[in-house]
Amino acid sequence: MESATVRPAPRLWLHLLLFVLTVGTTSFTFDNAFPSGPLPDAERLTHALAFSAALLAILGAHEMGHYVLARLHGVDASLPYFIPLPYLGIGTLGAVIRIRGRIPTRDALVDIGAAGPLAGLVVALPLLVWGLAHSEWVDAPPASGLSFPGDTSLWNIGRHAGEWALVKLSLLAPPLEEPRLFGYQAIIFSDSLLMRGLKWLVLGGLPAGRDIQEHPVVIAGWFGLLVTLLNLMPVGQFDGGHLAYALWGRHARRVGQAMALVLLFLTLFYTVTWAVWLLVATKLVGFGHPEVTRPSEPLGLGRKLVCGLCFLALAGCAMPVPIRMVIW
Repeated sequence: MESATVRPAPRLWLHLLLFVLTVGTTSFTFDNAFPSGPLPDAERLTHALAFSAALLAILGAHEMGHYVLARLHGVDASLPYFIPLPYLGIGTLGAVIRIRGRIPTRDALVDIGAAGPLAGLVVALPLLVWGLAHSEWVDAPPASGLSFPGDTSLWNIGRHAGEWALVKLSLLAPPLEEPRLFGYQAIIFSDSLLMRGLKWLVLGGLPAGRDIQEHPVVIAGWFGLLVTLLNLMPVGQFDGGHLAYALWGRHARRVGQAMALVLLFLTLFYTVTWAVWLLVATKLVGFGHPEVTRPSEPLGLGRKLVCGLCFLALAGCAMPVPIRMVIW
C-alpha cells in the first residue's frame, strides 16, 4: 500500500522573518533612492514606512489572492515568501508562493492566475487615489517627451557607443559637446492609461508649468501597477501565461513568443531596461505550460470574461518607458 505524501509543516517564522526584512530593505531603499528634500528625520522615516507599507500591502494581496484561490480549488500552495533586496531597485524582488500541486481544470487555472493581479489592483487603486489626494503641487521639471528611438534604447546606446569608439580611434571628429547620457535632474514616472485616468479623477487637469510631488503611497501604488503589468504578460507561467493557456491551450506558446517580440522591440527602440524582462521571460520562465489534470473540462464563459478583464488591465497598465530621467 502506497503511503500518502506528507507535506512539511509551514515555517511561519521564515515567512515572518522575510516579511520583516523586506519592510527594512524597502524602507531603506526608498529613503535613499527617492529623496523628498531636506525633511526632518521623523518625517523621512514616516515617508519610508508609508512607501513600504503600501507596497507590501499590494504585493501581499497579490500573492494571497493566488494562495486563497489555490486552496479553494484544493491545490497545495505555500504562504507568500517576500524577497528582500538590499540597496537595489525598490528593495524587494516582490513576493512568491509555491504551488506544489497540479491544477485540475482550466477554470481553476483562470481563478488562481487572475486572483493575484486583480487582488493587487483592488488594493493599489484606493491607495493611489488617497496618495494622489495627499500629493503636493510643485513646479514641473523641464519638458522631456518620449523620443523615438528612445534615449536609453539599445539602438541609441549602441549608436553613441560606436561614435565614442570612433572618436577614440581618431576616425571621427569629436562632437562640439560631450553627450551626458547618464546624468539627470529628476525621475519621471511615466503614466499608464490607468494612472492618467486616476490623476484626472482626483486632480483634474494639471496647470501649465505645474506637476505633483508624488506622495510615497503614490510611488508604491505606481510600482504596484508595474508589477501587475509584468505579471499579466501572456508568457509561460506568468499570471497572464496561465490565462493564455486556459484560453488557447498549446497555441498559447505562440502568444508568448509574440509577446517576446514586443519586448525585443521595446528594448531596441524605447529602453534597454526591457532586456531584463525579455531574458526572464525567454530564459527563466520560457513559453511552455504544464497541462491541467482534467483538460477535457471546457472553460466557462465567466472565466473567459475574467480573462478579458485581466487583459484590459494589462493594456491599462502598459508603459513603453516606465521610468525616465530628465537629462541635463
